[in-house]
Amino acid sequence: MSPGIPEQEYIELSDIVVENTTRSHTALNIGDDWNLTTDQIQFILLRLGIITDDNYRPGSSFDISITQSSRFMINKIDKLSIDEAITILREALAEHKDDFNFLHEDYQLIQRLVHLIPEDFEISGKQEFKKANEEEFEEKPTHFKNKTYLNIVDWNLQVRLEAVLIAFHSPYPEVRAITDPFDDLDMPSETIRAYVIGFFWTLIGSIINNFFVHRLPSIALGLHTIQLLLLPTGRLWEKMMPYDKMISIFGFQFNLNPGPWSYKEMMLSTIIYLCSAGTPYLIYNIFVMKLDKFYGLKWVTWVYQLLLALSTQCLGFGFAGIMRKVCIYPVKSIWPTILPTIALNRALMHQEDENTPPIHGWRISRYSFFYVIFGLSFIYNWIPSYFFTALSTFNWPTWINPYLVHLNNVTGFKSGLGLNPLPTLDWNILDAAGCLTFPFYTYANQYLGSILGFFVILIVYYTNNKWTGYLPINSNALFNNKGKIYNVHSILNDKNMFDEEKYKEYGPPYFSAANLVLYGAYFCLYPFAIIFHVITEWESMKGSFVNVWHSIVDSLASKSNIFGRYSKDPHCVMMSKYREVPDWWFLVILGVSTIFAILCVSLYPTETPIWGIFFTIFINFIFLIPMTAIASVTGFSFGLNVLVELIVGYTIPNSGIALITLKSYGYNIDSQASNYITDQKLAHYSKLPPRAIFKGQLISTIISVSVALIIANWQLDNIQDICDSHQKERFSCPGANTFFFSSVQYGEIGPAKVFSGLYPVLK
Repeated sequence: MSPGIPEQEYIELSDIVVENTTRSHTALNIGDDWNLTTDQIQFILLRLGIITDDNYRPGSSFDISITQSSRFMINKIDKLSIDEAITILREALAEHKDDFNFLHEDYQLIQRLVHLIPEDFEISGKQEFKKANEEEFEEKPTHFKNKTYLNIVDWNLQVRLEAVLIAFHSPYPEVRAITDPFDDLDMPSETIRAYVIGFFWTLIGSIINNFFVHRLPSIALGLHTIQLLLLPTGRLWEKMMPYDKMISIFGFQFNLNPGPWSYKEMMLSTIIYLCSAGTPYLIYNIFVMKLDKFYGLKWVTWVYQLLLALSTQCLGFGFAGIMRKVCIYPVKSIWPTILPTIALNRALMHQEDENTPPIHGWRISRYSFFYVIFGLSFIYNWIPSYFFTALSTFNWPTWINPYLVHLNNVTGFKSGLGLNPLPTLDWNILDAAGCLTFPFYTYANQYLGSILGFFVILIVYYTNNKWTGYLPINSNALFNNKGKIYNVHSILNDKNMFDEEKYKEYGPPYFSAANLVLYGAYFCLYPFAIIFHVITEWESMKGSFVNVWHSIVDSLASKSNIFGRYSKDPHCVMMSKYREVPDWWFLVILGVSTIFAILCVSLYPTETPIWGIFFTIFINFIFLIPMTAIASVTGFSFGLNVLVELIVGYTIPNSGIALITLKSYGYNIDSQASNYITDQKLAHYSKLPPRAIFKGQLISTIISVSVALIIANWQLDNIQDICDSHQKERFSCPGANTFFFSSVQYGEIGPAKVFSGLYPVLK
């Protein structure tokens, strides 16, 4: 935030009740005098979302409990001067110009408030100014019937109200809805039970997620399911363990049960699980390298796997530290994808006041609403999942004529393009892309892109461009010139190296129409996404690169103001009460991980030069800033896997092993860095100690990686016909197969042969 924003202060919090009077309001039981009328307080509560337009009755008495958050905001509004408020609003207009996430109607309201400042304001003083504006707005008509707060009815109040929302909470209503404008420093957060419970569910989740990731359909223990399990687990610990019992571990004293299971403990355990909930990307390396169906390499030992695992997972961890000033501290970095996680924990942990005014005659708390929807979803989920599975992939258009190829091409769910007005009645599929998470403009762009891609694929297929008409219209597999799955072993010698003579005899691989369009779109995405963001957000991008440089410099020297130009952001002010993780901690992890990566390619026959490691690190560092900046604002993210495949395919031709080795670093560094950054932003919103998050992330990553390697090796040794398309338990490994086919396309054959021959348009 800008220097014009006043310093924040912490006040002691207690519950109060609004007095039913229209005179100047007094906070009865705290001794603070509010120079605000009941009508003004009612308007403030309307703007804060405590009451609605239906309940807003200016000029009449009302009776409602004021929450701690509301009281905090009212205190700030009452104390803020008009001068300070105007400075804040002017700076907000400059900072949030062209900010897609800042509500346009709110921005216009601030513009109108600032526009109505008299020219002689600094001379006339506040009293004359207030009088002039009361006269000016006395007969103003109402233009906003559904959002009363957009009407300027009390300029003096509304200027301060909007300024306080921005300077002491957040300019974004989505963030205000799931965070508090104050921090309860006495709430337990970094406790032994929070760590134990978080690590316990990390272990359970890693076992389930890694075991079934190669199955189609897969089974996963998702984050929101874990959140539901964390609450009873924490409450059980609270009931079963002796209260206020101190234990000693390695000379450190820990309280076994500090009292009720708290919101901060819940968030810490959630972040510990979220950090390592997914399957490590390197598992696909292990499957493709070791399985006889793929490369069948015998030198892939446990030591190699550990070096690969720790280096790929922790390189991103090291980058996350120097990205804090770019994607955590800035107020614009709201990270839309993490907001539902906080909202669910708040609904589970915060019981809402029963005195909340009803809407349309009835009321329901978030907690009750969640469990009503949860119960209905649980009951309904049995129908598409077990009793009538056709509802899951509701491919009803093809029922008209199951043998009509053209109908399946256009409307088919699995092998077609899926044009269907009612494609599914299964929420698991409907919400696969987080349909209630991202901002609307993100979905609008993706939807328009899908429609464009649909028609382009049809044109490519039905014009038989590059013989795509002889292949399935939508498949990620590679095919030979007879329309069969491409057999990579037909072009490799006994040492799994590319054989030019065998390749000439067997022929090049062919792509489906959808696969061609997909790769073409990827090749366009990388430059255009970066160029677009640089053009539209040049100032913030320039500041981001400067902040990264400052982060590196600051890691070598002690600096009191770690938040830099964001030091007056309200959430940064609250987080300043906690000790931050030194930058050199992250740099040490970055250095050690780099050494492990070098050992991987130098001690084992990976066919990968050492410069390849530094090249992938450099590429990830260059793309990390714009990629995370885009994701932090829009929620949209993409990986560098295709870009790395293309570059490595040209620089290290005819080596699938080198390609998948560098691909694991090229994709995973930025992916893991983004994952760790989002977790740190969760902690930022939840006011958790940064060092607690650091420890939780690091330990949970080690647990997850260890479990993943054990399960992967067990599966390879004990599951018969694993990764075969007809495997009886459905362990067909769709991800590993795609990973392998990519290594053939870009590694063994190489983009030079593929694109120079059949597909020069993609060259």
